[in-house]
Amino acid sequence: MASRGLKVLPSGRPGRGRLYVNLPDGRAVAWYDRRANRISVLADERREEILTVLRPYLTGTVSIGPPPVPTAADMLRLALPPDEDLAPNRPGEALLGEITHGSAGARTRHRLRQELAARQRMGDVLDALTESEEWRVLHSVEGIADHLVIGPTGVFSVHTVQGRRQRAVAGDLLLTVGRTESRPDPRTSRRAAAYATRALSAAVTPVLAVVDATRLDVTPSLRDVRVLTPATVAASLTRSSTTLKPPDVEALFTAARDRRTWH
Repeated sequence: MASRGLKVLPSGRPGRGRLYVNLPDGRAVAWYDRRANRISVLADERREEILTVLRPYLTGTVSIGPPPVPTAADMLRLALPPDEDLAPNRPGEALLGEITHGSAGARTRHRLRQELAARQRMGDVLDALTESEEWRVLHSVEGIADHLVIGPTGVFSVHTVQGRRQRAVAGDLLLTVGRTESRPDPRTSRRAAAYATRALSAAVTPVLAVVDATRLDVTPSLRDVRVLTPATVAASLTRSSTTLKPPDVEALFTAARDRRTWH
């Protein structure tokens, strides 16, 4: 939503994360923290404009004032141009474009819709982690990862596969769904995590998420890639030992949401 040159942009899980109020050049002048029900104003001379553009989103009694003393991560986030910010990306962002504007035939479009549904379902499960302020999630990370999850237990690159209500078998190198030809999804997961590790200068664990399979079997020798379903992914990611402190999580999220990090 835009008003008088100001634009409201979401960050984080829809209905949960912050709403940033930006100038046309991308500079933030305020943000609304929905958890704290507080508006932090960076440009007091535009307070009335800020309240006007945020009014449709406000609930209950809202406090207004200058922001808390910003951390280094806050400063980086506020300086990030909107076109370079990956945080607003939806699950399956690229697929949405192909389905809406592409010229593929009916069979291909049906397959794309199945893949989109899988990414959207996994996205909903992962977004639920952000109910806790300890976790951050990005979707559709520059063709590298379907989802990137950052939290106390580490950084996880999630590659999503549609199980098509058939049995899925994950081996060291290949994933087979039903009687179709095997695909190199475990290797794809490894490559994505390796790329993310280099880009973020932090260890990234590969995750292969299989959605809507009637049964999922994993070869015992496959240990470096976590093979999970929507029902098991949250428990698997959160039960590991803590490796990242809150400032580390925020710093990694700030770097990961910057499109330029991935190039």
